[in-house]
Amino acid sequence: MRSVPIKLSFAEEVKSFVNTVNRYPYEVDLRAGRHVVDAKSILGIFSLDLSKPITMDVYDDNCDDLIADIQPFTI
Repeated sequence: MRSVPIKLSFAEEVKSFVNTVNRYPYEVDLRAGRHVVDAKSILGIFSLDLSKPITMDVYDDNCDDLIADIQPFTI
């Protein structure tokens, strides 16, 4: 599993992030405090407090391609 801190501030960023993550077959969750949602779900992401940093958990160790693609959202 790989974890990466990300920041999503605007609706357009969330849309772009979800479109990027959906191109990959990996299981990906977003964690904010004790809340966990599917990173491929726009509605799930909007249920999180986006004013704080979020942790993205990818349940695969060989996901360098996804990590490179989400670089604009990393902190």
